[in-house]
Amino acid sequence: MSNVETGPVAARPATEAIAPSGPRVEVLTPRDVPLGGPRAMTVRRTLPQRSRTLIGAWCFADHYGPDDVADTGGMVVAPHPHTGLQTVSWLFSGEIEHRDSLGSHAYVRPGELNLMTGGHGIAHSEVSTPGTTVLHGVQLWVALPEAHRATHRDFRHYAPEPVHADGAEIRVFLGSLAGSTSPVPTFTPLLGAEIVLDPHATLTLAVDPDFEHGVLVDRGDVRVAGTLLAPADLGYLHPGPGTLTLHNTSDAPARTVLLGGTPFEEEIVMWWNFIGRSHDDIARARADWESASDRFGAVDGYPGDRLPAPALPHATLTPRRNPPRA
Repeated sequence: MSNVETGPVAARPATEAIAPSGPRVEVLTPRDVPLGGPRAMTVRRTLPQRSRTLIGAWCFADHYGPDDVADTGGMVVAPHPHTGLQTVSWLFSGEIEHRDSLGSHAYVRPGELNLMTGGHGIAHSEVSTPGTTVLHGVQLWVALPEAHRATHRDFRHYAPEPVHADGAEIRVFLGSLAGSTSPVPTFTPLLGAEIVLDPHATLTLAVDPDFEHGVLVDRGDVRVAGTLLAPADLGYLHPGPGTLTLHNTSDAPARTVLLGGTPFEEEIVMWWNFIGRSHDDIARARADWESASDRFGAVDGYPGDRLPAPALPHATLTPRRNPPRA
């Protein structure tokens, strides 16, 4: 998915709660971002924010739907570039056709991971299929560490088997959780999992105490370490605890996406669809895309033009990182 925001991240203060006998939970609320066009899809963006740039190496989280494709027109994103990151596509309903300049032609379906590595440069398109009536899911980005941010293009597909535990169904698409391990390699320690909780179920998970975690609520009202999160909220937890408890307070099933990873200590510059370390990194990537250089390659099979890059801001783009922990 292409990022249409090119200005500074909107200030949105986070709230922080401390359960009587649990860890602090920072509640990040989303902002609505239209993807463009007269019948634009609108996504709910919880990362990045001024209060938090990353959770582990997770640096971008868009949550969308359920959208009636008859009203929105679905997803039609022309070929666009990426550098310095991986895209992680995860659907709850609908289907998206993916094409990239590596030559991959694949479909994103509910419960199946599509992970694309941009590294030095890749381009791809994303189009919801004609049979899709309701589109609903998350689009996530992972920042690549300095040692690997110019790595080669790659694409992985994985359909995790569900794990059942204490009134919950868990699908682990990256990392390890609840006895399930994804075979998809990552460049930093990461966790990504969908967790569906039965009505009023309580689930306590063993988690890596070196990880920071984020719990994105898709539906239902869920207490995370004792703090209530509403749909579209993202609850952030610092490293330290070795367990994480989720409680569905709803009369219907609740769904969450659990993200985690070791703190990403590098500063990044994120602008449009690029991640670099300096303004010059971004300007060079933009120039390479606009000149149709071999850096990004070509996407075959998309019936239309590619996306042009927006103009760079007049100000110098500055690196950002998470604020120091108090």
